[in-house]
Parts: sequence; structure tokens; C-alpha cells
Amino acid sequence: MNVITVIGAGWLGSPLAAFLSKNHTVFASKTTPEGVNKLNESYPSVNGFLFKFDSDATHLQHVLNEQGSDCVIGCFPPGFRKGKGADYAKHWKNLVESCANTNVKKIIMISSTAVYPDSAEIMTEDMADIRIALNDETFSDKARILLEAEESVIRSGIDYCVLRMSGLIGPDRHPARFISKLRKVSTLAPANMVHQIDAIQSIVFSVAHVHNEVLNVTTPYTVSKAEFYRYAALSIEDHPVLPDIVDVPDKCIISDRLVNIGFNFRFNTTHEAVDGIEERL
Repeated sequence: MNVITVIGAGWLGSPLAAFLSKNHTVFASKTTPEGVNKLNESYPSVNGFLFKFDSDATHLQHVLNEQGSDCVIGCFPPGFRKGKGADYAKHWKNLVESCANTNVKKIIMISSTAVYPDSAEIMTEDMADIRIALNDETFSDKARILLEAEESVIRSGIDYCVLRMSGLIGPDRHPARFISKLRKVSTLAPANMVHQIDAIQSIVFSVAHVHNEVLNVTTPYTVSKAEFYRYAALSIEDHPVLPDIVDVPDKCIISDRLVNIGFNFRFNTTHEAVDGIEERL
């Protein structure tokens, strides 16, 4: 893959684009001119460009043709918190159609483990797809939106990889800072987390080594949410107080399939990920 386009140069997409630019020509999108300027200043090796999904439907196709993109990485959030989640599947449909009408050879989708049902089980990749979700009330509406978007990629006819990321932590995303927003933490619910470094490295690995796969990306060995947030709280100076501690089980995401393909995590435990929270590639 000589030319890679990253749609969504945010907290994950920007350092991803910078790392990929060591060996590829990389373009990365921002939604404002100010964002493009800041991206170009921060990462001179990345070619920032302006793009919004509310542009004309054919605009992205023209952009990808001009860039000569071989691989497109969709790294944009669904927008649930901003009330824009309903457009997410539509945006992915637009992206896939644009790729299909150009010379793009590979699509990588950064998805989420939020696709899984509300069930206290070990979650493997085959336990969530849109056909299952439409007939199972344990899947949330948000999960169905994510899965509908994934389905566009899977059925694109283009080589693909869907990476379902667990909770992202890393520089400027210390888990201790999440504690004040939590209502409770459980001694029986696994802390499904992944460090920014492992998230980026899994994407880079997928560009070269993964074909037509859906994969979980989560730190292999974890502890309960109660233990994880207790450890995170003790790792910073102000030691935030934990919310109510409960004993309610929850889903456990596993990344065995990714590891079996040959990926090596930098942080094998969530405690290691907290210890290395400020590390960057």
C-alpha cells in the first residue's frame, strides 16, 4: 500500500497517520480549516485535507481519486454523544461506495466493542453481526447502528479489516480522569481497555497482514473494573475517589484471534497500560 488515506485525524487518527507516514504517503482529514492547519503543523509528514461527510456524495470519490489512495482507514467516531449516531451507517455507506468507484484496494474500519450484546459472556468476534442483532433484544440501538456500518464494509467486495476497539486509553486519556463520570464500578465486570500504542500498531499490522477479517483489539490480560480504576486512581497525585462498588458481572472482550494471526501487544496487561499511559509511538 503506497498511499493511505485516514478519514478522521483525531486523538487516534493523527498519531496513526504520522506513524504510517514513515513508510507511506499519507493523507488525513479534518473537518475544519483550522484543524487542517494544526495537523500540518504538528505532523509535517502528513498531508492534511478538509473533509466533511455532509459534502456532496461524490466529493470523497473525487478526493480519493486525486490522492491515488490504495488504502482507506475510517477512524471517525459515531457521534452518539452529539446526537449524530443515526448518520454513522450512512457515512460508512458513502465511504464504501466512494472506495468502490476508485482504485482503493483495502478498507480498514475502526469500530468498537460496543457492538456486543449486554450479556455477561466472553465475547468473540462471531457473537455480533447485524443479522443476530436485529433479532436479539440484548443488543442496543447503538450496537445495531455500528453493526449496520460494519456490514457495509464487509459486503463491499474490497479487501477489508474491521477492528473493534475496546475502551481507548493513553496520552491525554488517563482512565483516572474517567472516574468522576462513573456511577459505579464492579468487582465482576472486566475492564476492557486498550492503549493508544496497541490500537495504532494493530491498525498498522492490519494494513499489511490482515485480509477480510473482523477482529477485537483489547489488552489480553485484564482485571475487574473496580481493580482497574483503583489502580488508575492511585497512579495520579489527586487519587480520585471511586464511585459505588458493586458485584455485577459484564461482558469480557478477548483478542485471541488477533494474537493468533501474529500480532504482539506492547502492553499485555491493563496495569502495564496504565503504567505506560503517557508513552507514544
